[in-house]
Formats: sequence, structure tokens, C-alpha cells
Amino acid sequence: MTDSRRLAFVGLGVMGYPMAGHLAAAGHQLAVYNRTQAKAEQWCVEHGGSVANTPREAAIGAEIVFMCVGNDDDVRSVALSDDGVMSGVEAGAIVVDHTTASAELAVELEQASNANNAHFLDAPVSGGQAGAENGQLTVMLGGAEAVFARAETVIGCYAKSARLMGNVGAGQLTKMVNQVCIAGILQGLSEGLHLAEKAGLDLEDVVDVISQGAAQSWQMDNRAGTMMKREFEFGFAVKWMRKDLDIALATARKVGARMPLAGLVDQFYADVQAMGGNRWDTSSLIERLRRVEE
Repeated sequence: MTDSRRLAFVGLGVMGYPMAGHLAAAGHQLAVYNRTQAKAEQWCVEHGGSVANTPREAAIGAEIVFMCVGNDDDVRSVALSDDGVMSGVEAGAIVVDHTTASAELAVELEQASNANNAHFLDAPVSGGQAGAENGQLTVMLGGAEAVFARAETVIGCYAKSARLMGNVGAGQLTKMVNQVCIAGILQGLSEGLHLAEKAGLDLEDVVDVISQGAAQSWQMDNRAGTMMKREFEFGFAVKWMRKDLDIALATARKVGARMPLAGLVDQFYADVQAMGGNRWDTSSLIERLRRVEE
């Protein structure tokens, strides 16, 4: 248990629903908003708290307002519309955006928060649905150190690690690095497993051996087994990875970073989408290789 705080949580998707649940379990008082109100009502049946009819209503009286939605446009809708968070947030409160979005949007939200004498942290997360459900997320934040210090303990209700990476926008930039690294690892893992398949090796034996050495990765430990079984109806959807890579590639062009592999893997994911894999897990890159052969 922690000291009870008045909080708001906007966006109860596969990530936000369990994240908000951890806050309630820690003894905090929550007002929740979700675009599909039935989901917010179900959350309150399970965890208590109150349902807000708009993001503005959720934000009124909250010490910290958390947002976790889909993309830049979704964030602007729940934050900056007439009934958005910024129209209800109170002076001294903190707005925390857990959405993976652009660094430019983070700066825009900071300015909107400051106009209301409130504070802002951009705080994208890594760890997927399992990390959210188990309270084991990694949170990368951008903002002022004093603001982070006020929110850190509360964020710790669902995070195994939360680190301030710099000024507003730095959290989103760090998440871009995270996604670029994941995309490259998954393409390498896909090609390695595909080579093993074509060469007639026992895939389980191969993974068991190489996972004990320098090739080991989170993706190998958690996705190689399902990749062997051609199971992809779970996990982090291809369409969301493409959204994240689009943000990263646009930022790379802006700052002059060269990312040829990320650009290539983004196109491979477009191929997976054309195969009907829009909502498949990102490990489905291997199916693109297999189907070329089929």
C-alpha cells in the first residue's frame, strides 16, 4: 500500500486496463475514462473507482492524470479537445502520457499543461501486455526532475523500472530506440529460424543451444517457441509496430540519423500486413520468409 492519491486514467486498452488495476490495488482512488464506456464500467466492477463520461471529467480533481491510447491523433483527441484532459486538469497536477507517440507531440502537451499551470511527463512503456499485467513494465520518461520525483512512486505500481531520460520528449525518443532495436532483432531471429528450418535442423534444439550464448535475447526467449508453431494471434500487433517505426524513421530523417535496416524491416512488416497479418504479433516476420517459399 502507498499513500492514497486521487488519480485519473484515460484509455483502458490491453495496456491501460491492467496498469490502472495496479494503481487501484495499491490503494489509489481512480476515475477512469475509456472511449467504449462499457469497458470502463467493467473495470470499476473489478477494481472500484468511478467512471468518467469525458477525459475532462476524469481529470477534474486528479493529482496525476495518466493517458494510454493509440497514436498522436488519439492523444490529441483525449487531451486537447473541448472535453479533453487539458480542459479539466487543475493547477499543480501532473499529466503523464504513456502512449508511444512523437516527441513533437510531447512538447505540444507540455505547453498545454503549462498553460493550465500543470506539469507534463512523456512516459512510453516497454514490456507488452504481459508486462502490464504483471506490473513489470519499463518506463522511459521525459520531463522535469522535480515532477518525475512526485510521480515516480505511483508509476512504480506497475513498473519494474522507471527512468528519467531528459527533458520532455526524451522518453519518446528513447522508446523509438527501443522499437528500432526490437525490429532488427526480430528480423534476425526470423532469418535464423528460417535457415534452421530449411537446413532440416531441430528448431527446439537449435534455440536451446544458441539461447545459452551471445545470440540470446528477450525475443528469442519469449517468441521463438511460438514462431516455430506459427502462432501469432497475440502480443504486440504489426500495425502498432509500423506506427512506431514510422515515428522513428521520421525522427531519423529530422536529426540526420541513418537507419537502413529499420526502413527495410518496416517494409517487411508492410508485406506481413498484405498477407492479412495486421494484428499478428511482431514475431510474424518469419511468415513472410516462409510464404515466399510456399
